[in-house]
Amino acid sequence: MPALIDHNFLFVVGKGGVGKTTVAASLGLAAARAGKRTLIAMTNAKERLSHLLETDPIGTDVKHVGGPGVPLFAVNMTPDAALEEYGMMVLKIRSLYKALFENRFVRAFLRGTPGIEAWAMLGKAYFHAAGHGPEGNGEFDLVILDAPATGHALDMLRVPQVIVDVAPPGLLRREAERALELFRDQERAGALLVTLPEDMPTNESIELHEAITGELRMSVPSLVINQVLPQLFEESARETLAGLPEKLEEGSPIASLARAGRLRVLREATQAESLARLAEVIEAPRVKLPRLFDPEFRRDAIEALSRAF
Repeated sequence: MPALIDHNFLFVVGKGGVGKTTVAASLGLAAARAGKRTLIAMTNAKERLSHLLETDPIGTDVKHVGGPGVPLFAVNMTPDAALEEYGMMVLKIRSLYKALFENRFVRAFLRGTPGIEAWAMLGKAYFHAAGHGPEGNGEFDLVILDAPATGHALDMLRVPQVIVDVAPPGLLRREAERALELFRDQERAGALLVTLPEDMPTNESIELHEAITGELRMSVPSLVINQVLPQLFEESARETLAGLPEKLEEGSPIASLARAGRLRVLREATQAESLARLAEVIEAPRVKLPRLFDPEFRRDAIEALSRAF
């Protein structure tokens, strides 16, 4: 399995709130600093990548966000803008695009086609990746797609296969077939699974891993476990510390410290159980990102996390 930054296309997937955008930014920065021309593609997101990287807001046009000498770019795709740009990428000639896509009957058909909005964004991102077609063109060495939360991400990833299954022979089906070929090539693409060492994200990650590797037939080149706490207490001390607050006299000067200790050992126990379950079920290399307690989570934090990749 190649290193993460040596892929051409990576989906960053996981439950909402696990830090997918943080992971996409950190990995993208690591790849760009290694000399890879890298694009982070967001899917109609409530954009916060610009805050993390301390750049101007990121819209529907591809924008350089890496800073001097760092070839990192980003785009926040919307269905309408992506459909227009993807149409131009495929058809190449603007007059042909206008004649086809601006026809009101064609537009009505496209809007009524299941999954076409998701495919427009996915197709645009795919077209940016090096090696996307028979000519091997594409202007980025690595495209990182910051996918929506689990359910919507799976719906998006299913779209190329749906198009292949139901679309008549022609341009749309041919492009979907090429995209599937790329997405299922474990040397070039995969789904980077992001989770937290907690009960619900662990359960959802196990289910998502099964869907990705089983139904979608894609690889998971790495499991990223975000916000991992350092272990402060030995397992043998957890029971004692968990019961300490009840054993103290009322008004004890160490009561607040004892309660904080109990919360910490319970969190560490949950983390240990989650890590054990993930290791048992998901066979993929791990990247553990530490929990950072920065009051202002910005570029410096992303730089620090990027070194884990």
